[in-house]
Amino acid sequence: MTIAEVGKKYDLSIDTMRYYEWIGRLPPVKRNSGGFRDYGEEECNWVYFIKCMRNAGISVEALTEYVALFQQGASTIPARKALLVEQREVLAKRSQEILDTLARLDKKIDGYEERLLKYEQDKLI
Repeated sequence: MTIAEVGKKYDLSIDTMRYYEWIGRLPPVKRNSGGFRDYGEEECNWVYFIKCMRNAGISVEALTEYVALFQQGASTIPARKALLVEQREVLAKRSQEILDTLARLDKKIDGYEERLLKYEQDKLI
């Protein structure tokens, strides 16, 4: 696939994808005979992985470190797993904070529903 096709598929700009590759957030993409990036299934999986992780709030630094470790080979498997476990813990904590915030908002919304009912009843009296 071309960079434009992959960008459209994952809703990323061409500039963003080039930048991700340039800073090491994505491994280098192989080139075709014309020198253009040629995204195969593995490269697309990386783009999807990076996009999902960024959407979840995983730090740029952690992703760049993960890619660098991946490129160093199998000897970094324990370090990569540790990094992912650490990022999962951060994400789980953030997820709980979001759930707590949603519960608080629900309580506030319910309070307004009660106030509206009381207001409507008072108007009728």
